[in-house]
Formats: sequence, structure tokens, C-alpha cells
Amino acid sequence: MDRLIVKTLAEYAAEGKSPEVLFFVGCAGSFDQRAQQVTKAFVKILNSANISFGVLGKEETCTGDPAKRAGNDFLFQMQALANIETMNAYGVKKVVTTCPHCFNTIKNEYPSLGGDYEVLHHTQFLRQLLEENRIHIEGGSFKGKKITYHDPCYLGRANGVYEAPREIIKKLEAEIVEMKRCKKNALCCGAGGAQMFKESEAGRKEINHERSEEVNASGASVVAAACPFCNVMLNDGATATDSSVEVKDLAQLIVEAADL
Repeated sequence: MDRLIVKTLAEYAAEGKSPEVLFFVGCAGSFDQRAQQVTKAFVKILNSANISFGVLGKEETCTGDPAKRAGNDFLFQMQALANIETMNAYGVKKVVTTCPHCFNTIKNEYPSLGGDYEVLHHTQFLRQLLEENRIHIEGGSFKGKKITYHDPCYLGRANGVYEAPREIIKKLEAEIVEMKRCKKNALCCGAGGAQMFKESEAGRKEINHERSEEVNASGASVVAAACPFCNVMLNDGATATDSSVEVKDLAQLIVEAADL
């Protein structure tokens, strides 16, 4: 599938229609080159499964998560209210996003500001598609390979989503190998608390280097990520530790396995 089909909510509204789901792309998914590949992979899956979805396009702004984590609650509220006003104007009911930071913010912090939606992380949405047989990935290129999974903080500890990503890996017929620290005890990739946007303080070791050493120790050939920030940190950590382990988002694994 070469041509990606993506319509904005404004285009749907002009036709007097509304899609089943809003795909909230997020800042990383829009502007970071590695995260853009994940965005494209997820859209390929949505197109393949004939999902009726739309994006906000230029009407989307940052959820406000980085501002809030950095302590600027005023800026957070400005950004959040701008999105809520736009989403409510289109009558949005269901939101899916590839970013756990966007997921956590829209799910847990938008309701008190008037933005009440059903919010899913893309791993939850992809698991649903697999359960409904709308996509098929068995017997693909990852069959029999060892894959480890890195739990993003805002997906795992903050929201208790541990099994959906792992069930996707099982559907790939790959062997899941867990790292020493996983699930509720998983080590942060090093990007949390707005650390993604600043130089880290002096310490014994960079957190992403430590996490990459745990990835290497697992014996996996692929580390599955489910967060654009984790993707960046794990890729940089792999380079720093001379690792040959591939870092891929679960959407990218599905696209490769299904040959989309």
C-alpha cells in the first residue's frame, strides 16, 4: 500500500460526516523524523483495516504535557483548552494516539477542563483490531525472533497498560523476553519529567545507556517501543552502547509482519 489516505475532521465536516475515531498525532508524530515513521505505519494499518478516522491537521496543538511537567500550568491550560474547544466543536467521542504522554494527558487531565472522550493508546486499539481479525500478522517476519518490550512510564505505571503491547508481540509469534526491570518496575528511558528537552544533570550514568544495557542483556534482537520519546532515547542508547538491537514501535512491527 503506497498511498496513505488521511482526511482532516474539517474535510469530514464539509461532507456532513464524522469519522469513527480521531487520530491525535501529537508533536513528535508530526515533527520528529523517527516518530513520523510510526505515524505513517499506524495510518497504513488504519487504512488496511478500513477504519474511519480523521486528524485535526493544522488545528491540532500540543496537548500541554511538556509544559505541565516542566511546571508551567498556565501554558498547559491554554494549550489544553485550545484542543478541547476544537475537539468538542467537531463532536469528537473517541481518540487514539501513538504517544503515551498525549494519551495520559487527554485521558486523565482533559476531563476536568471539559474534554471528556474515550481515549485509547494505539497498542490498545491495535489489539482490538487483531482480536476482531481486521488485521493479520501471524507467520510474519518476526516469527520465532526474540523481542523484548520497554514499558513507557505514562502507559505502564501511570495507566496500567501492560498486557496489550505484549499480546501484540505474541500475535507476531515471536518469543517475548522480559528485561530485568519490567512492567511496574520498568526503568524510565530517561526522557520523563521534561528531561527530553534539556541536558541531563551530572550523574553516574545516562539513564538511556543503563536501559540499553538491560535491553542488550535480554538477548533480544528487537526492542519494541510504544512511545516516541522512548524510541529516541532507546535508539540513542543503542548507539552509545554499540548495540545491534533494533528499536521499533509496535505499529512498525505489525506493518512489517503483515507486509503492508
